[in-house]
Amino acid sequence: MTQTVLCGLGSWLPPTVVDNSEVMTAETADFVHRRIGIARRHRVSPGTATVDLAYEAGSRALASSGSPHADALIVATTTPDRICPATAPEVASRLGLTGIPAFDINAGCSGFLYGCKLARGLISSDPSSRVLVIGAECASAMINPEDLNTAPLFGDGAGAAVLRGAGEGEAATFGASVWGSDGTLADIIAIPAGGSRRRTPTASEDELYLHMRGGDVLRNAVRRMSDAALKVVSSTGWTLEEVDVLLAHQANAAITRAVAARLGFPVHKMPSNIETVGNTAAASVPLLLAHAAAEGTLKPGQRAVIVSFGSGVTWAASTATWPANLTAVIHPERP
Repeated sequence: MTQTVLCGLGSWLPPTVVDNSEVMTAETADFVHRRIGIARRHRVSPGTATVDLAYEAGSRALASSGSPHADALIVATTTPDRICPATAPEVASRLGLTGIPAFDINAGCSGFLYGCKLARGLISSDPSSRVLVIGAECASAMINPEDLNTAPLFGDGAGAAVLRGAGEGEAATFGASVWGSDGTLADIIAIPAGGSRRRTPTASEDELYLHMRGGDVLRNAVRRMSDAALKVVSSTGWTLEEVDVLLAHQANAAITRAVAARLGFPVHKMPSNIETVGNTAAASVPLLLAHAAAEGTLKPGQRAVIVSFGSGVTWAASTATWPANLTAVIHPERP
């Protein structure tokens, strides 16, 4: 299989920032910050949709890669602009890439890593190709602002990466990867209506919003991400002690701490941006990668494990050796 290099990385957060105090009581705001780790999140303005976020992040990842060209585009999202058509072809055209294959995937918060797995397969079949993978979410569109189980958690944003085949003698970025799903748990994170099972005219307004069973989500996220991390590290031939950085989907700080405890992995080696962006679903992992790279937390040659868990339920993990000469292009710049 052709080895794959991460050669471009970009992100975009909409300019509107919403602090906890603006959307909840002081008591709830304190709990959300202390327990879940979120102090603020970014929200789109009226008229801005997932295509817009994906375009902004994708253009920055292409700029980071040093070329405006990609041979294929994968958009991971749970909040497409419309049920039909897919988001990706419109994003491709806005990027000046009309004519390339472009498609969406919905693997919840695991979507970006699923997309990278698919991109690596495309590159293996054509080593000269470059694939743009975008995770983009207008998560605020799927939450009921009155539901304290979901409304405080989610933010809007997008992150993107460009992958290509490794040249002769060039070190690969990605090592082993694992992915999986368990549809028996489909209802623990779900929007009940809007699809073919229950069309909009027969649904209540509440059924068009995201519903989560928090306890089930926490237990399964901790178990699945921990197990995936152990499996992918073993598949690469590493030990956890040899891992420099563990980058986990930013769902909830309590989940991240529990994953660290279950693995016996130092929390200080787990970069986090949840305090300022919240849970951005499929955008979470690429946003975290871009922010950690821009802040210098990820350094060339470091051994990293990237892991996620999402609706479906799905999970995925990959090892990576962080590449040299990669500068993330992000907006806004991190302080």
